[in-house]
Amino acid sequence: MILIRSSMYLDFLSKFGVGGAHPGGIHLTKEIFKTEEINNTSYVLDVGCGTGQTAAYLADRYGAKVMGMDINPIMIEKAKKRMKKHRLPVEIIQGSIENFPLPDETFDVIISESVLAFANKPRSLKEIFRLLKSDGRFIANELTVNKHLGANNEEEIKRFYGLDDLLTEKEWLALFKQTSFKTLHIYRPTHVFFPNYSMPEFHHSKYIEPQLHAVSNQHFYMMAKYHGILDHRVFFCTK
Repeated sequence: MILIRSSMYLDFLSKFGVGGAHPGGIHLTKEIFKTEEINNTSYVLDVGCGTGQTAAYLADRYGAKVMGMDINPIMIEKAKKRMKKHRLPVEIIQGSIENFPLPDETFDVIISESVLAFANKPRSLKEIFRLLKSDGRFIANELTVNKHLGANNEEEIKRFYGLDDLLTEKEWLALFKQTSFKTLHIYRPTHVFFPNYSMPEFHHSKYIEPQLHAVSNQHFYMMAKYHGILDHRVFFCTK
């Protein structure tokens, strides 16, 4: 059973086709891979690839073999259109990282950018660990709270974004450890959660429900209300 919760925020991302919606956007993605050993022999899985921005970048910049996977059919359609437009041989598959039917030790690198926060984390991490080759790299750029709030505040955040829980850095690390990952490095951002230099791109659907137009404003309201609480970390792990 897939436990990803629905929310207007996730509907907004898919219908507006938001690329680089994860913290730090594509700029942070590019910085992350400057220090990774990615080349044309690397096989990379982009978990929750969305419109395919990261997957396309890795295929174009490094010549890597890339597979993008997302559970949302609207995102899948937009990712496939991106690859066709730019003539990139990136395979786009609809599915969930909670149960992804590919052989063990398939990928050299797996990246998730604001994806695990919306999924069953223990189940997803178990699948990611299984899918990675020995000594493979897992990079997770994920929403992290700097401290826990009262139940009402946390429920407001979870309900709006469609999250099942909110984790601190320590709690993320405990999950990685339980999955037998080795955490080599943690990047702790010094900028705000969604910096101005990282404006996302949009690939709008033909029809967008009127109520979704207010979601962006609500998102920035939540960012302001919980400034200093809602944050993110980038975890670099090996199998």
